[in-house]
Amino acid sequence: MTDSPADVLLVHGGAPLEGEIRVRGAKNLVPKAMVAALLGSEPSRLRNVPDIRDVRVVRGLLQLHGVTVRTGDESGELVLDPSHVESANVADIDAHAGSSRIPILFCGPLLHRLGHAFIPGLGGCDIGGRPVDFHFDVLRQFGATIEKRADGQYLEAPQRLRGTKIRLPYPSVGSTEQVLLTAVLAEGVTELSNAAVEPEIEDLICVLQKMGAIISMDTDRTIRITGVDKLGGYTHRALPDRLEAASWASAALATEGSVFVRGAEQRSMIAFLNTFRKVGGAFEIGDEGIRFWHPGGPLNAIALETDVHPGFQTDWQQPLVVALTQASGLSIVHETVYESRLGFTSALNQMGAHIQLYRECLGGMPCRFGQRNFLHSAVVSGPTKLQGSDLVIPDLRGGFSYLIAALAAQGTSRVHGIDLINRGYENFMHKLADLGAKVERP
Repeated sequence: MTDSPADVLLVHGGAPLEGEIRVRGAKNLVPKAMVAALLGSEPSRLRNVPDIRDVRVVRGLLQLHGVTVRTGDESGELVLDPSHVESANVADIDAHAGSSRIPILFCGPLLHRLGHAFIPGLGGCDIGGRPVDFHFDVLRQFGATIEKRADGQYLEAPQRLRGTKIRLPYPSVGSTEQVLLTAVLAEGVTELSNAAVEPEIEDLICVLQKMGAIISMDTDRTIRITGVDKLGGYTHRALPDRLEAASWASAALATEGSVFVRGAEQRSMIAFLNTFRKVGGAFEIGDEGIRFWHPGGPLNAIALETDVHPGFQTDWQQPLVVALTQASGLSIVHETVYESRLGFTSALNQMGAHIQLYRECLGGMPCRFGQRNFLHSAVVSGPTKLQGSDLVIPDLRGGFSYLIAALAAQGTSRVHGIDLINRGYENFMHKLADLGAKVERP
């Protein structure tokens, strides 16, 4: 391994996680709400902002484009002033954006504000195809011209962008966000069918409506946006991160512990809570958060399929699979959203788990990627005792899942690439300490 000691964590497993942690604003909303501030003619105020890498990436990109970003009066508050938006240096954009896919959402706002935009090559977690070509196809439908260059994509809007009719082949969150952030200032009406309707999408719509946008959502996944001539600022408190909350819930279950997740909300987690209960986990919902715990006795094997909201979210799958290694019997997991998301299970097998992957669809839900020969179904046989091991983090959720496995295992694990978890989990090292986890830097 060539990583630095600061990017390695020694995890001494075998002890339950016990205590309380807090989740703040959703990783899948906050950076997008920050981008939305570009569309306004007045400052915006965003609250409940987590200190995660994706927020820092977007903050840097906004500042490169002339947006003033400062901390507000309360903890976790940002004030964003887009009064002096300007073009940014290509090299600077590339340096800031290399580790994130969010910069592609700058396209619409920058086309509206400047008439042009530059988007470098995009990073993100390697969990399967998230094609960016569709984003560019959508922007062309709005009237943008796009030139592919060696260092990225250069976009121009010779005239004001125009509303259009778009049907998504799949209810993609990123594509839905792209349409929303572009359509609000486009001329005329945009109709988006088969849209994503995740809670984070609804919260982004709330942000845009506060700015002066006109957006309606129908029950058939159709979103209609009537373009306006001007948007103002917003004041908004981001909804809590349901994906992080579920990760800590799975950690409590896998380690036979009890974790109170302050800030967790029932409404956006209904599908997860139902599954958590079926596995044998216990939870108690209060005004301030949700307590998750292992009530004792054996856990139950289940059949699980990921799906778009309101189904079981793909980002909930990996942490819960670790807990399923401790369930009695055969659990079946069918990943329908990202074709490479089950690759992390090879390390769990190395630790003693019994997980077999299959190319067939072990479930009735249609896959996003069709019959293209991916190992996207899993059979988990349990319970199995996990043993400490050397682990290399593959992606954000897989990385947190490795942490859970290491905490549940007997012995010590050496986890490499730990900094990747900072992309989506705020102060996770402090939270581990608060829950009594035995972790240290080498």
